[in-house]
This record gives sequence, structure tokens and C-alpha cells, in this order.
Amino acid sequence: MTRIEDPRKDLRQLGDQVVKDLQAEKNPDIQLPVRALSNTFFDEKHRLIKLGDKLSHRTYLNIAHTRKFMQTLMVAAECKKLLEQKQNTTTSIRDLYYILKRTIPGTDENTFEEQEESDPVIEDIEAAMNTLREDLHLHAEQKGSLVGPLVVREPKFETESDASKLGSSGYGIPSICEPDTVQFVSNEAEFVLVVEKDAVWQRLNEDRFWKKHKCLVITGKGQPDRGTRRMINRLHNELKLPIYVVTDADVWGYYIYSVIKQGSINLSFVSDRLGTPDARFLGLVTKDVEAFDIPKNVTIKLNEGDKKRAAELLNYVWFKPKPWQDEIQHMLKVGYKLELESLSAKDIRFISEKYLPKKIKDEDFLP
Repeated sequence: MTRIEDPRKDLRQLGDQVVKDLQAEKNPDIQLPVRALSNTFFDEKHRLIKLGDKLSHRTYLNIAHTRKFMQTLMVAAECKKLLEQKQNTTTSIRDLYYILKRTIPGTDENTFEEQEESDPVIEDIEAAMNTLREDLHLHAEQKGSLVGPLVVREPKFETESDASKLGSSGYGIPSICEPDTVQFVSNEAEFVLVVEKDAVWQRLNEDRFWKKHKCLVITGKGQPDRGTRRMINRLHNELKLPIYVVTDADVWGYYIYSVIKQGSINLSFVSDRLGTPDARFLGLVTKDVEAFDIPKNVTIKLNEGDKKRAAELLNYVWFKPKPWQDEIQHMLKVGYKLELESLSAKDIRFISEKYLPKKIKDEDFLP
């Protein structure tokens, strides 16, 4: 998909059209792609969640839309202003929220109450204009970390970083992780291990797992942000590295894996950049309790929310392969889940010295 890298023209056209509608005494109407389950589909060929072609209408004179209409124009105007500044100035989506938050004259109402209002508007503009947040010069809080034998260059800052020599913090994966902002200088890794938990990443880093097994170890500290998912995508597509994912043995961990693999419903318009269909799930699974003799007292009883979510996962196309159906059904049968940290009940280094090496050697993956 060819995207608009310089959306200034489109932002101007959006504003011009609203002005023309007002001058013609017409109700201004902004058309936006519907970013919901009802307008997404699983592309079997590319193995990604894709956005459909349904459109919604955000109009000024519809009282249910007026506030969101105002917010959309405010975000679009600020992005245009940002793009017109010199030296490729960027700002955070948090800063954007505060820049735009103000009290409407003559009222007690604010333009934005929480950042949860401005973030989806940014995504609406991305989808509507076939552009990217990065090309709007917006970035989010840095979240992901990487360690291992990889050297990267960031041209804007004229720096090179060797991710094997950055100590306990590793290399902080930038929110904007595109080829012109983060370049791969050299790599000696043979695969990428993506772990859900920061605590597990710290364990693997301290134990120098990446050095013993010639790999890169990444964490998104829970649900990975866009920068981390983009880094995973690029490491696979550009450096041809296999991607192995390790999460908790619960429905939320399995969902994190699915987002890494084929993208998410909410960001289906950028699945081609954020999804990595060839990623494989290494663990943890509930069947590992028996296979690795994990004490039952470290398991956690499923609650009603877990059971409901498990039923939903069973119906998703990307969880239809038999190994996943068997695992989720097994979880419901035994009635428990468990966290990666529970492996420490065996030994503090069990995950780095026993569990992961055996899983990798046996190629014990789920699709």
C-alpha cells in the first residue's frame, strides 16, 4: 500500500472543504473509515487483519458529532502547523493533547478532557488520509527495549548504539522506528525473542541469554507499542530473522501474540507495517505445567472474564488452527492460567537455562 508521506496538502484540503461547505450553507461532513470489528476482515493471502471500505460521516450539525467534529479539525490543524515548522520538528501525542486542551469561551467545557479523546482522532486522520502518525510528526512514549548483537544508527542524532553494550537498560526502541530514523548497521543475531514481561526481559539480559543463543531479546512491557511492533516487523522483513514470542499462559498473553502476528482491529489500517505473520508462539502454555513439572500452587484460577475472553478467542479466525483450539480448550478444562514469572518456582534461572533452550531446540511452537 502506497501511503502519503507528506500529508500537508490533504490537511489543507480538509480545511478548505469545511470552509466551502460553510460558505455554501451546507452541513460540513468529514468522511472517515469505520475502525471497528464490523469493518475489518482477515486477509487469508497476507495473513493480516485488514480494514474494510465502510465509511462513517462526522458532521458539524449533528449534535452527537459536533464535539468530535471540532476535535478532528483541531488535531488536523495542529498537525498541519507542526508539519510546516522547520527542521522536521516532532512532538508527542501527550504534548498534542495538552496543546489542544483549553476551556471553550463562555462555557465550563474543555475541548479535550482526557488524552483518550485525542489519540483516536489522530488514528482517524491517519486512516482517512492514508498516512501515518510518524508522517504527521507525532510520536508516543518510548516503551520497548532491545538487547543483543545489533548495532543501529539514528541519523537525526548522529549516533550509533550497540545493543549488546548498553547494560541493564538495553536499547530503548524509539516510537518512530522507520528506516530513515533507525538504520541497521550490523547484526549477528540468528533470531528474535519477544517476551511480554519486562521482569523476564531483565532476567534474560542479566543471564546473557542473548549472548549464549545469538539472538535479540525484545520486550514491549505488556502490550507492545507501535514502535516495538514496527521494530519486530523490520527485523523480520529486512534482516530475515525468525520471530519467537513468549507471553503469559492466559488469554491476554495469547492476544498480545496475535497482535504481534497479524495486527489489531483498532490499527487494522497499518497491519502491513505492524504485523509479522511469520511470528511463532514459543510459550508459555497451560500444558507446560505437566510437561515441565511446574508446581500447581503457582497457577491462577480462571475468573469469569478469562472464560468469556477465551470463548471469544476460540471464534477468531487466527485462533482456528487446531493447536490453538486445543490449548485454549485445555485452559478452560483445567481452569487455570499462569504467568511467566511462575517458572521461577522451579529455579530463578529455569526460564533462561532450561525452559526456553528446550522449547527452541525442540521447535515447540504454536502457529
